[in-house]
Amino acid sequence: MTDLAAVKAALRTQAVETPSWAYGNSGTRFKVFAQEGVPRTPQEKLEDAAKVHEFTGVAPTVALHIPWDRVDDFGALGKFAEEHGLKLGAINSNTFQDDDYRLGSVCHPDAEVRRKALDHLLECVDIMDATGSADLKLWFADGTNYPGQDDLSARQDRLGEALAAVYERLGDGQRMLLEYKFFEPAFYATDVPDWGTAYAHCLKLGPKAQVVVDTGHHAPGTNIEFIVATLLREGKLGAFDFNSRFYADDDLMVGAADPFQLFRIMYEVIRGGGFTADVAFMLDQCHNIEAKIPAIIRSVMNVQEATAKALLVDPVALAAAQRAGDVLEANAVLMDAYNTDVRPLLRELREEQGLAPDPIAAYRASGWQERIVAERVGGRQAGWGA
Repeated sequence: MTDLAAVKAALRTQAVETPSWAYGNSGTRFKVFAQEGVPRTPQEKLEDAAKVHEFTGVAPTVALHIPWDRVDDFGALGKFAEEHGLKLGAINSNTFQDDDYRLGSVCHPDAEVRRKALDHLLECVDIMDATGSADLKLWFADGTNYPGQDDLSARQDRLGEALAAVYERLGDGQRMLLEYKFFEPAFYATDVPDWGTAYAHCLKLGPKAQVVVDTGHHAPGTNIEFIVATLLREGKLGAFDFNSRFYADDDLMVGAADPFQLFRIMYEVIRGGGFTADVAFMLDQCHNIEAKIPAIIRSVMNVQEATAKALLVDPVALAAAQRAGDVLEANAVLMDAYNTDVRPLLRELREEQGLAPDPIAAYRASGWQERIVAERVGGRQAGWGA
């Protein structure tokens, strides 16, 4: 029998980091879709993020993307965040939107291009110093499109050299989070294509280097929860980028495509001690056709629901069934938890915390959407490349 008080206590400790770029305009390779009321500045992104935290109570940090969120004074931006009940979270680098990076960034065959990319990564650590951020998140679009285009092994050497230089620059309490993606935009060979490659580099670097699991960055049929369990077992799971996919890196709302998979992942996180460890739970989504803020609120709620269900798994009953080799009973223990409607529990928890029981309804009633549509007129809306 699961202790509901313990489940609530665990849920009170949960935090989900929202990404600044999810509040801006985004789209597909063919079109970026603009919406009314979209932020024009990093400050306006933080204002929207503050509303997500206000109505969910579990989104206290916001990840920044450089150069999309570059400002003259990052210390002042951090203070602005604090004034709105937030803190600045992971700093995300960008080595994929410059013409010089056509053949790669830190893996590029030209040493001058590699130096440019490395300087940007080191600048991101400087920004971490100014914002008080603990995490530097690295994703590289580096790779090749054709056999013979470049030396695959040499590219790994170049990658390792850059990562080592950034690792050396990290201060106390800071860490490097290395993300992987099995394809796109490189189609023949991606330089960090899977968790094994990311893990190998992080293992060589040391304890300040950990792996990011983006739930949209896997081939169909990949057992993501096995990857999570293995990285937790090795002490190398640093963070999640939560989103959903049907076909490729769709960046849909987390839990939209396969909520059962999200539940299975969260169960492994809890079983492996990741829920109480220093694992960052981040969203990394593009809200192309849906309203931004409600979609992010819904995503946070989806993570909460999957977590609550995972916390309801009866570990004693599950262990007994596993020891007995009772396949059906072991599966039934998991399914009983997954099939539980946890929405009443979460509504009750929010009320106990002084929050509205239905965050989406509360946001709609707040008038914030109407206000930003009326006030954010003119200027350049934030979005990809802005």
